[in-house]
Amino acid sequence: MRFDSWHPAVNFIFFGIVIASAISFDQPVFLAIGYACSFAYSVKLNGKRAVCFNLALIPLIVLFALFYSGYNHFGVTNLAVNFIGNQLTLEALVSGFVIGTRAASVLMWFSCMNAVVSSDKVVYLFGRVSPRLSLFLSILLRMVPRVKERARKIGAAQRAIGRGAGQGGLLRRMRNGMRIASIVITWTMESMIGTSDSMKSRGYTLRGRTAFSIYRFDYRDRSFVLVLFGCAAILLMGILLDQTCILYDPEIILNRITPLSGIFYAAYALLCLLPMLVQIMGERRFARQRKAGCENV
Repeated sequence: MRFDSWHPAVNFIFFGIVIASAISFDQPVFLAIGYACSFAYSVKLNGKRAVCFNLALIPLIVLFALFYSGYNHFGVTNLAVNFIGNQLTLEALVSGFVIGTRAASVLMWFSCMNAVVSSDKVVYLFGRVSPRLSLFLSILLRMVPRVKERARKIGAAQRAIGRGAGQGGLLRRMRNGMRIASIVITWTMESMIGTSDSMKSRGYTLRGRTAFSIYRFDYRDRSFVLVLFGCAAILLMGILLDQTCILYDPEIILNRITPLSGIFYAAYALLCLLPMLVQIMGERRFARQRKAGCENV
């Protein structure tokens, strides 16, 4: 059973915890666990598109690490001298890799969140608490897929009249690309304004408004939340025991990894993999039931 079929509050709690952890943790083991889990879950949800997107982030991480180490001067382990005469240190290079990997993990978690959390879930959770925030978030979540689809259509229409982004010489391609980008941006702004005015005219921003909902917080959601908070509690213990701390300036100092550290690593891995494990178990259960039904027939 897919994670997007669960209660919206469960979805938001999970993604809130994992995204906050991905932003906060710079210890190598926790960083690697978060990166691997976000990579695997995004591929599970989005397939080949996620593979291409995630792999494209790797050279960006490397480029950012080189840029960061070239313009930040700290550390005691000199590696080389760049073209402007600055010392490249191991500590600055590793710190750049860490920052880039954290950013990549956050982007992959957000891609998972975009696949799981739909605009109706945002409306359900925030509609009564803050109607304006709910309106803004729902428009924002719908904007990305709509802009991609509209850009594809505009690009096809421009290619039909010989003004595609890949047609002509270099300067003409640049002009065509800028023209397509201008059309897409103009349409996006007009669409957002029109959607906002339409929703306000229907009384969407009024407090106390009622709305239809198909969501119910049942035993399945409660069980998931209990396991989720159990893993989060163990992870919090690791944070209080300084298991997530590491220094990169002036030298790399990592707290000693003990057998107790394995418990915290396992809890973090289980927390990040919970939705994927639940989905895999649900798919296997459905396959067994389907097989049994075919055999009975």
